[in-house]
Amino acid sequence: MSVVPWCDGRGGMYGWIWRHLPGNAWVRALISLVLVLAVVYVLFQYVFPWAEPLLPFNDVTVDNQ
Repeated sequence: MSVVPWCDGRGGMYGWIWRHLPGNAWVRALISLVLVLAVVYVLFQYVFPWAEPLLPFNDVTVDNQ
């Protein structure tokens, strides 16, 4: 029996992704790299600019002195 119920002892989420990618280890590594780069691109181009106005980084509580 596994310690964590969502992990079946075969690598969890990343193991599942690795097992479902086509090709040998080199092709899987290349596809994995492309997927990571695509996620980073989407985050920087769409998610972070959308979320930036919602974050309190410009709400300064120090008075002008």
